[in-house]
Amino acid sequence: MTEALFCEWFDTPVGDLVAVADDTHLRVLGFEDDGSPADRLERQRRRLGCDVIAAGNAITTAMGRELKAYFAGELFDFTLPLSPAGSEFEQKVWAELLKVPLGETCSYGDIARNVGGMETVRAVGKANGANPIAIVIPCHRCIGSDGSLTGYGGGLWRKKFLLRHEGEMRPVGLFAL
Repeated sequence: MTEALFCEWFDTPVGDLVAVADDTHLRVLGFEDDGSPADRLERQRRRLGCDVIAAGNAITTAMGRELKAYFAGELFDFTLPLSPAGSEFEQKVWAELLKVPLGETCSYGDIARNVGGMETVRAVGKANGANPIAIVIPCHRCIGSDGSLTGYGGGLWRKKFLLRHEGEMRPVGLFAL
């Protein structure tokens, strides 16, 4: 029998988010746009391959508090321990994304140079899209080398919202203090 995970939903300015956690780590933070609560829960069970309980725990509740503070412009760095499921390469990409400061962006090429060379740019894009912990692992901060807002699993409107929100929270350049 595999472990049971805990699942809690939050209403945010970018729509409903689902947080899934074990007793010690956040495993998933994802966008949930459609379906009944039962459908949403079943989708998480299938995706994670284990029992998921529709109840929060200390980790999901803390995530809810951090999300509220983040969207209020009061939290610059998330603090919860993370445990995203992914390949060794995906883990490297996500670790690089965690280094991108709030209010700044990077390109897929920037990440590729740090995890294996420019020949991995497409793989970086794929790993970025597979990120199971949206916002906290800031894949929305990764943009095209020409500055364009390229694909985002949650939709480009969310990527634009998050980048604008973070830009307002921590301006960079001449006027940053």
